Amino acid sequence: METANYKKYLAQAKNVHYNNSASELIQRASELNEGILTVDGSFSVNTGKHTGRSPKDKHIIADKDTENNVWWGNNARIERNNFDRLENDMLAHMQGKELFVQDLHAGTDPNEKIKVRVITEFAWQALFIQHLLILPKNIEQQDFKEDLLIIDLPSFKTDPSKYDVRTDTTIACDFTNNKILIAGTYYAGEIKKSVFTYFNYILPPKGIFPMHCSANSDIKGKNTAIFFGLSGTGKTTLSADPDRLLVGDDEHGWSSKGIFNFEDGSYAKAINLSKEAEPQIYNAVRRSTTVLENVVVDEDSGELDFNDGSLTENTRAAFPMSFVGENVSKDGMAGIPENIIMLTCDAFGVIPPISKLDSNQAVYHFLSGYTAKVAGTERGVIDPSATFSTCFAAPFLPRHPIVYGRLLKEYMERYNVRTWLINTGWSGGPAGVGQRMPIQLTRNLLKAALNNDLNNTDMREDKYFKLMVPLLVNGDSSYLNPIDTWSNKDDFDRQARKLVEMFVENFKRFQSEVDADIIRAGPSI
Repeated sequence: METANYKKYLAQAKNVHYNNSASELIQRASELNEGILTVDGSFSVNTGKHTGRSPKDKHIIADKDTENNVWWGNNARIERNNFDRLENDMLAHMQGKELFVQDLHAGTDPNEKIKVRVITEFAWQALFIQHLLILPKNIEQQDFKEDLLIIDLPSFKTDPSKYDVRTDTTIACDFTNNKILIAGTYYAGEIKKSVFTYFNYILPPKGIFPMHCSANSDIKGKNTAIFFGLSGTGKTTLSADPDRLLVGDDEHGWSSKGIFNFEDGSYAKAINLSKEAEPQIYNAVRRSTTVLENVVVDEDSGELDFNDGSLTENTRAAFPMSFVGENVSKDGMAGIPENIIMLTCDAFGVIPPISKLDSNQAVYHFLSGYTAKVAGTERGVIDPSATFSTCFAAPFLPRHPIVYGRLLKEYMERYNVRTWLINTGWSGGPAGVGQRMPIQLTRNLLKAALNNDLNNTDMREDKYFKLMVPLLVNGDSSYLNPIDTWSNKDDFDRQARKLVEMFVENFKRFQSEVDADIIRAGPSI
């Protein structure tokens, strides 16, 4: 089955808006009652039942180009005839509708930049992706020939029996013809992550390492640091340092020239956002034309309530990097990283607040992608739940994790990059018993690592995780040995063993793919 030319169907739409400015889009979104205009001029929308991504509904065409290159254990298949049927039906669905087209760039490195055309049903979604990707000059949008086409029609529901998909929500990827279809979800984060998924497929064969990380550098674009971490580990907070340049807060590529941002915007979590804890993000969120997803707004006053999670805990804000402030990289690029920071929020309370990893340990922890969540409370005691998201990016990985792990090790060893594991979680006991690591302690440890203050310090090997832990940082030993912070040492040992067993069990899925040195680099009892 062949698909029709999508431009023919655009011509049959009720109205098509091409490359509107941010002010035009927010005005149209207001006129169409797509959301609520706040007192600050930002725009808040309710995305309905989908307040986050639907990773299990992502499907990739299995063909001769992808069959042996896609990690099918993580991605569902869709046959080409079903994809083509879905595309034809979605194109037909566009007839008579008001549509918004944005022609944008992704990738700040001029040699790796791609042209992305996004077609949406809603003005606010067009504004959302305009904020996050890179806005070309007007002349660059003339005679635009996209490298990647994304069609997002939230009002189109997919019939599983007709297209052989899982639910009425589908994200379908054709990496051979560079198309992605999004149907049945109003959550705009699917558009952003579709671009990231595409980069994760096309860059590794070029020897470029795509990363789900934030990054910053010194004011000269040197002494670059990249930050890996799952939600809630402090990735955005720690990388948005007023004394350093923010290169980007979410997605980057690492080539032999250095790192480059995939985007020119930020998609920040807004739940419990405060001016005291995150002043740069707080101010950016309240700027005119910022797009808010599921942030509760008082309909009378237009005031935002960042503490209200009644719609979802995953409240989000999309805005251009320029909204963050002056200490933002102008070109979204920086030099070869000198430090890699892997962040974990360990609710078991047993991982040191900072430790140094060799290249084998770095690959082990990168493939593990560990953090912990607080599961439930009983009489003040909270039972932590371990979460492992390989490469800190499992939902967005079309290729097998070992592909990205090998790139990490290659670059670490080629450029002698230092890697640190920083625990922003608990100390003195598990969540509900111990205390959360003081944010100032974490900032001081991070600063010491980035300033090379730990290069020659004495270290010990952690008993369980085999990582090298400083004995002193700036003359202070507090918190550095987790067992010392626990009143009951036997309880600490039990918790540590429990977490080690979880690591070992999780890593069994990679044992046939990695070198023995990497397996030995992991924790053990």
